Amino acid sequence: MGRKKNNTHKHHKKAQAAALDIDSINAADAVSLGLDSKVLVLNKFYLAVRVISARRAFSMLISDLAEVVHVDDGAYLNYDFESWTEVSQAAAEVEREEHDWVRTVRFDLAVPRIIRLLGYDRLPQQRVKLNRRNLFARDRNHCQYCGHHFPTSELSIDHVNPKSQGGGDSWENLVCSCIRCNTRKGGRTPQQANMKLICTPKRPRRNPLISMRMTNDRYASWKQFLDNAYWSVELR
Repeated sequence: MGRKKNNTHKHHKKAQAAALDIDSINAADAVSLGLDSKVLVLNKFYLAVRVISARRAFSMLISDLAEVVHVDDGAYLNYDFESWTEVSQAAAEVEREEHDWVRTVRFDLAVPRIIRLLGYDRLPQQRVKLNRRNLFARDRNHCQYCGHHFPTSELSIDHVNPKSQGGGDSWENLVCSCIRCNTRKGGRTPQQANMKLICTPKRPRRNPLISMRMTNDRYASWKQFLDNAYWSVELR
């Protein structure tokens, strides 16, 4: 495992200067320049614990709370903030399209896909939170009765077994439904309404938003850290 470290006073001065450059980027430019890109966070034992914005990831790197983990042909290369700036400048010349970028006053920074917390050894939480965002992501914004895709604003959450008939709030009893299908079903079960679910609702093994992001080739390096079945990732 490669490692490039430099914790000298000079490093801290450079990091502080770069931090000022990043903080000077206005909010309107943040999305286009990559500060809102997502970064997978590992604990010190390389177990994934959450996903954060690039802005927060850079703040951790600058403060020496984390290091970059770059996956190259199956091998892990570890970089502190200063060495990552050097890697970024080289990458800008030969593989610019493979990264998201943050433009500072002095140079462009590649957004790391993964960072590792140097002093955090807690295990990630094991259960995916039951909320509207994760339900929409699990069902991929498809109505579970008609199968059509809808924007979030045109979807509702349906109790498969209605509350009036004893149905509760659980992964197995909640599905996305378009307004038309929800109105048609009313306070009945699918069988009573002569409607069929296109998929049996289940609790996801990992955060469904992460699964959706992993379909993007840019986040392929996350996969090997997300294949452990006993934990899930919380978005914050």
